[in-house]
Amino acid sequence: MQEIGKFFLLLGAIFIAVGILLWIGGKIFPFLGNLPGDIRIEKGNFTIYIPIASSILISILLTVVLNLILWLVNKH
Repeated sequence: MQEIGKFFLLLGAIFIAVGILLWIGGKIFPFLGNLPGDIRIEKGNFTIYIPIASSILISILLTVVLNLILWLVNKH
């Protein structure tokens, strides 16, 4: 049971960190959402936004960070 508790605490800390980054991310990372691969279609009062390049970049960064965290947890 203690291992499950540690896992949920770590998962909660990750969610808090990601939430804070998203909250203040617009000021720190103004280029997200404006990358060359992001698609924005505006027709009259209809807008669709598909952040493909931003999603790929965030996915790569989170993969690296989570792998480092898991490596550090498994190392000890």
